[in-house]
Amino acid sequence: MKHVRLLVLTDDLPRASLALAETQCFHPDRREPESERFATLPGRPFHEIHTQAQARLDKIARLIPFEPVTNLEPARVIDQAELARLNDWLGRLWDETSSYEEDFRQLDDQEHLIHEQQAALENFSHLDIDLGMLRAKTRFLNIHVGLVPRENLRQLEGAVALAGYILHVYLERGDNTHVVIVGPADAKDAGLASVLAAAGFQAIPIPEGLDREPTELQRDFEMRLAAIAEERAQLTETLQRWSECYHEPLREAQRTLRLADPLVSLDESLRSRGYLTHLAGWVPAHTVAALRERLDAALAGTYDLSVRDPLPEERPLVPTVPVKSRLLAPFALLVNQYGIPSYGEVDPTPLFALTFLLMFGSMFGDVGQGAVIALAAWTLRGKLGRFWPFGLMAGGSSVLFGFLYGSLFGYEHVLPALWMNPLSDPLLMLRLALIWGVFFIVVACLLAIYNRWAVGQWREALFGHHGVVNLVFYLALIAGGLGLSAGTGEGFGTSGGFGTVPALLVAGSLAALAWHSWLHQQAPVGEKILVVVIETLETLIGYVSNTLSFLRVAAFSLNHVALSIAVFTLADMMGAFGHVVTVVLGNVFVLVLEGGIVMIQVMRLQYYEGFSRYFSGDGHAFRPIRFGRGPA
Repeated sequence: MKHVRLLVLTDDLPRASLALAETQCFHPDRREPESERFATLPGRPFHEIHTQAQARLDKIARLIPFEPVTNLEPARVIDQAELARLNDWLGRLWDETSSYEEDFRQLDDQEHLIHEQQAALENFSHLDIDLGMLRAKTRFLNIHVGLVPRENLRQLEGAVALAGYILHVYLERGDNTHVVIVGPADAKDAGLASVLAAAGFQAIPIPEGLDREPTELQRDFEMRLAAIAEERAQLTETLQRWSECYHEPLREAQRTLRLADPLVSLDESLRSRGYLTHLAGWVPAHTVAALRERLDAALAGTYDLSVRDPLPEERPLVPTVPVKSRLLAPFALLVNQYGIPSYGEVDPTPLFALTFLLMFGSMFGDVGQGAVIALAAWTLRGKLGRFWPFGLMAGGSSVLFGFLYGSLFGYEHVLPALWMNPLSDPLLMLRLALIWGVFFIVVACLLAIYNRWAVGQWREALFGHHGVVNLVFYLALIAGGLGLSAGTGEGFGTSGGFGTVPALLVAGSLAALAWHSWLHQQAPVGEKILVVVIETLETLIGYVSNTLSFLRVAAFSLNHVALSIAVFTLADMMGAFGHVVTVVLGNVFVLVLEGGIVMIQVMRLQYYEGFSRYFSGDGHAFRPIRFGRGPA
């Protein structure tokens, strides 16, 4: 990435922003320029007019739908005067259109009122009493109509009885009970209010006009709803006839606003002094020549463009260009769930994709089930969007390992295994999983060392977590462990022992880590000793447990075969039809349940054993300015 500073005439800002948007390579730097002379915000009036015009267009589009603009060619400069004229025209059009919105709102309010009355009628249809009498206030009686949670009904019955009231249940629906409470109008009613509140009582108001025959009321409601629907249809037809002549002008207005988007996006990055405006940003190094060529064509040389490398202290501000590969795009989405790579950091997406597919396939190897996953991803590619290649490749990996294992929908003897069935040698599978774990952790540590060294953090690269000293300790620990297990002392170990050289390397690296930690502790001596001992012990236990964590790769490959055996054992206990049904349902069960669990386990290994070692994920994505609200 390169940092560029652009100085242009303020009057040329619309043309400059259009050129930057067309190149799609300029990520604005929103920091204020070092020179205090550039203090004015020249793009703010343009931004405010654009915001108001876009809001008016959005409101108009709710009532006058039109075909959205997909083509911005030929691109042209939108200046503030043109934008102001467009905003005024949209304001006048909205003044006319808003009268239709008000008419629709009134119809909606009338319809809503009728629906509320219908709901009230439904609530009281089970109450065989004159609703007018319930709604009217009497001199001697207090009447409460409402609903109470069913679990509070017993409590409320006892409480109102003590107050001299009668409770009548007239409807039970869901978790609520509809009740009528009647009692004498005296001072006790004040105490009843607190009782009702404690029981969760909700009063149901009786609207006016419901004291007629329910059938007659319902017929009246339906007639009024039909009249509202007819009036809405007529109003819609009138609006359509009136607005036909505005469809093309509104499309042109949308096109104008989208062409003005680049300058709006630059608003916070612009600073001016008199006739001169300052603009800075980040561009990929390989696009600098194209950017300069486009600015030459747009501004005819009336600009100044300076280019430099990012300063060391600017690294946290430099954006990271995302992965462009269509195949890697779904894996990039999963990587971004953890974080965005920082500038200078190795993008883990290619390694993540490769190791993810290898682990998923080895843990879920079956030709038939993998083919189902791939076929489902292909069939649903329209709904899955950019994520469908992920399912296709995961299914393909499962198919590949299925051929190696000789497994087809759980049948282990239909296809000849190109390698072996996992259950034929479980110990070998466990050893291979440990070897894979060692390889994975070593690669992760090497990436961590490189990432720190690349940004000048050499001390962290040597002594930090998963740095050079940690890697030496881990490799020595593995070498010593191999000596213990092999029992041959050639080179590293003595017969059946850990080995002198590995032991010295382990002790030396732990001592170096402890000394480095001791030097950076600001605490009393006793506390420093405790912290150093805990950190050293954590390093030892952590690497051992992290390596053993990869045994799950072998465990799930064995578990996959074991589940298939269990399915076929159950199927063999059935008749011919039951056998087929059991095998089909068993495969569905394995696909959904075990497939999901394997996915989670692979993600866990990637995030915890991999990313936590070498990937900071505290960067931010490269987002160049472009024409908004649609394809660039």
